[in-house]
Amino acid sequence: MERAEAYGFWAAMSGAFLLSCLLFAGVSRRQRGPYMDEAFHVPQAQAYCRGRFLQWDPMITTLPGLYLASVGVVKPAAWLFGWTGSVVCSTGMLRFINLLFSAGNFYLLYLLLFKIHQKNKAVSGFQRILSALTLTMFPTLYFFTFLYYTDPGAVFFTLFAYLMCLYGNHKTSALLGFCGFMFRQTNIVWTVFCAGNVVAEKLNEAWKTKLQKKKDEKISSRKGPFSDFIRILQFLIEYLISPKNLVTLSALTWPYIVLVAVFFGFVFINGGIVVGDRSSHEACLHFPQLFYFLSFTVFFSFPHLLTPTKIRKFLLSLRKHPVQYSLITVVSLFLIWKFTYVHKYLLADNRHYTFYVWRKVFQRHELVKYVLVPVYLFAGWSFADMLKSKSIFWILLYFVCLLAATVPQKLLEFRYFILPFLIYRLNIPFPSLYRQLLELGFYIVVNAVTFYLFLNRTFQWPNSDEIQRFMW
Repeated sequence: MERAEAYGFWAAMSGAFLLSCLLFAGVSRRQRGPYMDEAFHVPQAQAYCRGRFLQWDPMITTLPGLYLASVGVVKPAAWLFGWTGSVVCSTGMLRFINLLFSAGNFYLLYLLLFKIHQKNKAVSGFQRILSALTLTMFPTLYFFTFLYYTDPGAVFFTLFAYLMCLYGNHKTSALLGFCGFMFRQTNIVWTVFCAGNVVAEKLNEAWKTKLQKKKDEKISSRKGPFSDFIRILQFLIEYLISPKNLVTLSALTWPYIVLVAVFFGFVFINGGIVVGDRSSHEACLHFPQLFYFLSFTVFFSFPHLLTPTKIRKFLLSLRKHPVQYSLITVVSLFLIWKFTYVHKYLLADNRHYTFYVWRKVFQRHELVKYVLVPVYLFAGWSFADMLKSKSIFWILLYFVCLLAATVPQKLLEFRYFILPFLIYRLNIPFPSLYRQLLELGFYIVVNAVTFYLFLNRTFQWPNSDEIQRFMW
């Protein structure tokens, strides 16, 4: 990092943290007590603060990573500054832990952008800082910086694990992946993603060698999407059934293999991936979650994905490959027909954006969910088009992890999209400065509207005196 870039980075990070602290103070004044899921998380963390590590609220469905991390920060701080009484592990103090995680996420996002795009000399330091700031302000993540939820910490450890993986520190990466798993069990998917990065790199090297050999030997082969897919599939099978290759890959990825084995051991002993209350967190094959994620990504990345040039390219692609798109359309319609699930929370809780999205869009008519298929097609095409600079094996890896992270979820919840979105956004090519500024401006507006609604547009349910607030 050059000196000017270093100064710019620390100025941006310090400024963002200061503004977040001011907003944090405003949120804490308006909502002093635990709200929503904080009603479970805060008392559990306070029990840990009192040393009651065997006490557990059966309504909590995640592992105790958040509470252990909180005690590990708050207790030494209380000893150092002489804090006593109710201020130690108070709701405000516990929420502040996530503000620290948010600052850490800013730093990690910057380092990841630097590492992933280090070969692109056209990217300036200012653009890297701006992108890191923008992704830190990503609305669905940024909102939960100010409440005591698992999301900022889960993102922190997962991004840290990804960074260590890219630098080849796989034992450290696996350990950080374990920390992420302790915050949210589904983060094991992104540990597999880290291991898959190593595998994809080796596969890509072997694939390039094979293509070069064919070129040198002047072996002709048929071209086309289907024939290319068959050739890649044959190569994958040949490579992965080789004992020598398997031994090499296992030697490189053994820390991740150990962690995945621990995960399966946990699932076997626990009787499932969810701890505590499982009645509202049943796994299912909810394939339309992929379509919702693609639409979510286009919405929050519209300066990059929703452009006139991309729309023209998509229409040209439709005209060139009508059979393939017709087949994809039929499959999409079938998946929507047979695999659409509506969680009871989605219909009952009017404090979340998803409630209004479902009611205002999907519940307008039974056919709406099918009419949206062309939108999903464009979203999917634009999404994939931005990843064309990555290797085919990296794309396959990411797509498999994306399916594993989204499809089993019955509830439409935007928080589940945070990590797949961030990893996608980190890996697409750097946009122009204008598009980056547009993206940042859009995030600021969305955040401003969300916090205004949360703080000022309160309401009450019938037969309840408790104040309700709108949130993600």
